[in-house]
Amino acid sequence: MTLTKRIIPCLDLKDGRVVKGTHFVDLRDAGDPVELAQRYNEQGADEVVFLDITASKEKRGAIIDVIQRAADQLFLPLTVGGGIRSLDDMQQLLRAGADKVSINTSAVKDPELISRGAEKFGTQCITVAIDVRRNFAMREDVTPVALPDGRTCWYEVVIFGGSEPAGIDAIRWAKEVERRGAGEILLTSMETDGTKDGFDIPITAAVSAAVGIPVIASGGVGTLEHFHEGFVEGKADACLAASVFHFGEFTVREVKEYLAAKGIAVRL
Repeated sequence: MTLTKRIIPCLDLKDGRVVKGTHFVDLRDAGDPVELAQRYNEQGADEVVFLDITASKEKRGAIIDVIQRAADQLFLPLTVGGGIRSLDDMQQLLRAGADKVSINTSAVKDPELISRGAEKFGTQCITVAIDVRRNFAMREDVTPVALPDGRTCWYEVVIFGGSEPAGIDAIRWAKEVERRGAGEILLTSMETDGTKDGFDIPITAAVSAAVGIPVIASGGVGTLEHFHEGFVEGKADACLAASVFHFGEFTVREVKEYLAAKGIAVRL
């Protein structure tokens, strides 16, 4: 049996509203998250990711309210990320109706958080988001990745929304998060994020080959072909996109019909 490939819209939230911007700046209000998620639900999205981009502690109430409303009205899995630093944070979101929590910076700072979360809530609830950037200063302890232009680099994990390099090799980190019990990896390349030039295929393919858990490709979708490349060349299990859906360039259904016509197994 072939597992179907997933299409996942991502909603960036600020103070309980969906915002759109470039690299989290020049943010504009894009509406109510539950209404937008409902639209994607009707279009046949496989999941929705809510990313709380200003997730300081005092804003936690806004996202809890959104999750509760979404869980009441939607019949598709919800993944929530942003500012999750403890098992208590995870529990609050899962109790509010999230199906999975996504951790990123907190996982890098405290890898045991992955293990503890997986043990308490199950691996299926724990997504680790890995943000990466190309680094051409090669070291002995990193995995070289060949780029289409013939150059070789390694991919460095970055944290705090891509603003701080963590000094960790992305492929090595992907293997560690799998070993610690993550159920899937949400991989975003800062190289391609917001460019609409397509996913960063070299690192997507390398991480997909290195781990046995699902990899969600994220960052850079601009055309229908980019989804196809993410699955075929990047070997991703799911493709995540934001602006092409929010701005109405494509519906989820259009993406899936295109993929199905190309022989990719999707849930229609």
